[in-house]
Amino acid sequence: MRLHDLAHVRTGDKGDTSQISVIAYRADDYPRLAAGLTPDRVGAALNVAPASVRRYELPHLGALNFVLEGALRGGVTRSLALDPHGKTLGAQLLTLEIGEVP
Repeated sequence: MRLHDLAHVRTGDKGDTSQISVIAYRADDYPRLAAGLTPDRVGAALNVAPASVRRYELPHLGALNFVLEGALRGGVTRSLALDPHGKTLGAQLLTLEIGEVP
């Protein structure tokens, strides 16, 4: 099952930092998101150093918020690469396979 089957994302950019919020469609799917979306896994999926990925848990909202430092290669206004901007990173993350909670 892909992440887009369980959740939607909201993204933001500020300088060289991208922020991606992953929000479950159903509260019952939050544990699956929390188990499957580790900072290491998100970093690998988005080609961002795992050490620069911070995860904030919002269980009452059924959401996870990821802050990716240095993900925008200099920032939206300085980068010549369009792909690493927040909306594209969020769309890319939605294609990630999410397994069952162990």
